[in-house]
Amino acid sequence: MRGSSTKRPIYAVAAWVKRQPPKVKAFLAVVSGMAALVFLKLIVNDHDNLFVAAEAVHAIGICVLIYKLMKEKTCAGLSLKSQEITALFLAIRLYCSFVMEYDIHTLLDTATLGTTLWVIYMIRFKLRSSYMEDKDNFPIYYVVVPCAVFALIIHPSTSHHILNRIFWALCVYLEAVSVLPQLRVMQNTKIVEPFTAHYVFALGVARFLSCAHWVLQVLDTRGRLLTALGYGLWPSMVLISEIVQTFILADFCYYYMKSLVGGQLVLRLPSGVV
Repeated sequence: MRGSSTKRPIYAVAAWVKRQPPKVKAFLAVVSGMAALVFLKLIVNDHDNLFVAAEAVHAIGICVLIYKLMKEKTCAGLSLKSQEITALFLAIRLYCSFVMEYDIHTLLDTATLGTTLWVIYMIRFKLRSSYMEDKDNFPIYYVVVPCAVFALIIHPSTSHHILNRIFWALCVYLEAVSVLPQLRVMQNTKIVEPFTAHYVFALGVARFLSCAHWVLQVLDTRGRLLTALGYGLWPSMVLISEIVQTFILADFCYYYMKSLVGGQLVLRLPSGVV
């Protein structure tokens, strides 16, 4: 009885939100995001920990995928293209870390890249028969080519070699849109099995923590961080990229939480989501 009485207010709130027009939903999402930022600002002393936490959550998401592949022996519902873009931006970021700054992020990225390459290997070779190639139909050049063009035009203005600065920008842009092929697969299937849903939700949490890290850093330094990143459009593009990748996954995370509260193991997405 207690469980059902606890869920009733949650269902009531969810039903109320569902009835609201899109503008009200957008406003509520912004307010919720700001409230979460304030909460993180109060409980996290060193905001660099948020960035480490984001990478750790991403690694946890990859571990969920590994568990799925090993236990269920199927890669149905997974986007190979998303994994390949992820491996690409991680490899570029690792290169930038080695030549520009070597720290704990380098170690985390190394582990995440290794596991991502293993996932790609499993999908391409070991579990190829269960790969939903017809559903994974997002043209990869739709994201790689624009990101490369943006990187050539808008990149850091630091003292590093121009090639390294372009690579740095490219990995930032690729990370922002790397999940789009995975969202297309889920859009095509409409039904998302638990492990894939957990993985994408982990990506959403990681993106939010990373975005929170940058926003709080800018607020704490009163904008000086933007100056430290360089001049021109680059500092703004870093923030925009973080915000874009957060909002790309926000809709899915809402339905994931709604499904979780409702006790549904399989996530069913309504038309128009993701």
